[in-house]
Amino acid sequence: MKKRDSFSSNLGFILTAAGSAVGLGNIWRFPYLAAKYGGGLFLLFYILLVFTFGYSLMTAENAIGRKTGKSALTAFGELSKKWAFVGVPATLVPMIILPYYNVIGGWVIKYVFTYITGAHSSAASDGFFDNMLSSPANQILFQFIFSAVTTLIILRGVQKGLEKFSTILMPLLIILAVVVAVYSVTLPGASVGLKYLFVPNFKHFSISAVLSALGQMFYSLSLAMGIMITYGSYLPKNSDLEKNVGKIELFDTGIALLAALMIIPAVFAFSDGDESALGAGPGLMFITLPKVFESMDFSSAIGTMFFLLVLLAALTSSISIMEAVVSSLCDKYGWGRNKTTVAVGIGSFIVGLLPILGYSTLSFIHLGSMTILDMMDFVTNSVLMPVTALLTCLFITYAIGINAVHDEVKISSKFKRQKLFDVMIKYIAPVFIGAILISSILNSLGIISL
Repeated sequence: MKKRDSFSSNLGFILTAAGSAVGLGNIWRFPYLAAKYGGGLFLLFYILLVFTFGYSLMTAENAIGRKTGKSALTAFGELSKKWAFVGVPATLVPMIILPYYNVIGGWVIKYVFTYITGAHSSAASDGFFDNMLSSPANQILFQFIFSAVTTLIILRGVQKGLEKFSTILMPLLIILAVVVAVYSVTLPGASVGLKYLFVPNFKHFSISAVLSALGQMFYSLSLAMGIMITYGSYLPKNSDLEKNVGKIELFDTGIALLAALMIIPAVFAFSDGDESALGAGPGLMFITLPKVFESMDFSSAIGTMFFLLVLLAALTSSISIMEAVVSSLCDKYGWGRNKTTVAVGIGSFIVGLLPILGYSTLSFIHLGSMTILDMMDFVTNSVLMPVTALLTCLFITYAIGINAVHDEVKISSKFKRQKLFDVMIKYIAPVFIGAILISSILNSLGIISL
């Protein structure tokens, strides 16, 4: 039997797992959700969830992966054959995310190319983003480049691919993020944006804000998508699980804050304190920010640096998403890693054509206002991730017993937050996730309004 690949060090694991967490979820998704749901209030919900729900679920997933030495598709069945089905939604999540993640990664490459070639004025013009979406040929080209780079990294394996790439790019990403954030917060008028971001205003409270913070936590921490189980399976028994999770929490929260500091104060400075400028939603990074950069000195350099940072973040996450799929298929069917990687790369590129064409040729396919990409995002973030997280909690409580996780964690850790873990996994998380899942689905169907 071929020996399973593994991380060469704790630092390699932490930077790789943090790289998975620090992706478009932080740089693209977190700032526009924070902007939409009240800034400081959303940030408060998010931090509370990361250090309670997030800690508990990440600890559980790492423990399951290390205990079994398997990826999500087979790990649950390894511990309880009756509960093997839990691995299916956990693996479907990265399978669905990877194609549309490649598409968004392609958008980022397009912006990097635009800024590097000095065409920053066009990026800031009205209609640039919409024109890009309506041009399938351009999107397909850049999606192919992003997908190919991700595939080549995964072909190099865990240590030479995932770990080496992450240990080089994560420090670079953090340095770039700090530089751009410092520039943003020192702009005239940025103080209004800082107040919006850090001072909770409870007039913005809504169930939607809590729901969005929970969904963002799953997306940002790479939870309920098989990634942390896969990474846990590459860990040696002497790796301190609890400390690792704590460091990843800090990395994730820190980068999310840096991303918000890069974007929100700059938007306020550009709009003379007009809060409505934050309403661009998912387009905040692609539509509003180029206009912000254009109003600054050295706009070409600032824009290039920012979108290169976003590209690095996108790649550190895309490799983890693809690794979860490749590893699961190899474990389940005994396929060779290289052939599986190439097959997944080709498959994700082909499926990625659907969300691309959803903005043009296939625009007739929609659910309400949701495009094909929006639907893929909704199914993964609002349905499959909560379902997987709920099933994981039930699996630990009723199938293998919570002591099984205790025993695995305590092989290398003191498990100081054991009581928090127990309460979250057994009681609070299942009830809360179940309620959020039901309300999310009812809201999407228009039965209730959150």
